[in-house]
Order: sequence, then C-alpha cells, then structure tokens
Amino acid sequence: MNTLKVGAKVPDFSAKDQDGNTINLSDYKGKKLVVFFYPRANTPTCTTEACNIRDHYAELQAAGYEILGVSEDSQKKQANFKNKFNFPYPLLADEDHAVIDAFGVWGPKKFMGRAFDGIHRFTFVVDENGVVERVIDKVKAKAHASQILAG
Repeated sequence: MNTLKVGAKVPDFSAKDQDGNTINLSDYKGKKLVVFFYPRANTPTCTTEACNIRDHYAELQAAGYEILGVSEDSQKKQANFKNKFNFPYPLLADEDHAVIDAFGVWGPKKFMGRAFDGIHRFTFVVDENGVVERVIDKVKAKAHASQILAG
C-alpha cells in the first residue's frame, strides 16, 4: 500500500457522489477537507464512524472542515446509507477506485482469519492547498470527530 503521507499533495480526483453528482478535489480548493475512507456502507463500525461525524458535523464545520466519506459501494448503496442516517455530507461511490487509489488506501487485510484486499479505514485532513496535513490511521469509530478536531 502506498498511502499518502503528511506533506504530500493530494492528486486531483473525480468521483460520483450518492446522487450521481461529480465531485472533484478542485471543488474544495481554499477549504479544509476531511476525507474518511470506510470499507462498507451499513456495516456496524462504518455506521458508528459515519454517525459520529454526523453528530459532530456542526463542530467540524465551525472548525472550517468540509467532509467527504468514501467507499467502493455503488451510488445506490451510498444513497441508502446517507438517507437512512441523514448524513449532511456527500458519500463518494468510488467503484472505479479513483479516489481510493489516489490516497493509497487499498491493500491486503485480514478479517476472521481470511486474507483479502480491501479498503483500509483511514482519514486524511487536507489543507486549503490540497496538501495532507494529518493522517489518522487508527480510527476510533465512536470518537472519530474528536480525533479530527484534536488536530
């Protein structure tokens, strides 16, 4: 896995959100951006993580952050996930791995004794110039917003 490190410039990316809108990195120029990657919509840990960010969204916005959630789920799955839990931020349906590969979060994993390739749960805090300011690689789903705000 070749994960982006602090100080790296985020490669420009383009992906569809849950509603089919095209989202580009350039849309966030001049803004602080939090990009969080999660393995699967509607799974327990991913739901806890995304809901924690939703529950602290006002604080994150007050701190100047825009939020993007990313997984390889389809637009339909992302739309269902967003609507079910009322997420106020876009979820990217990165089925072609454009964003996943740009950030380098796809790689070997183990779960219940099974080895496979998948998305690693990482969060990147990107500054106004598109440079990685922080990488959170040990995401605490129940306290994720606190981890972001602690920066």
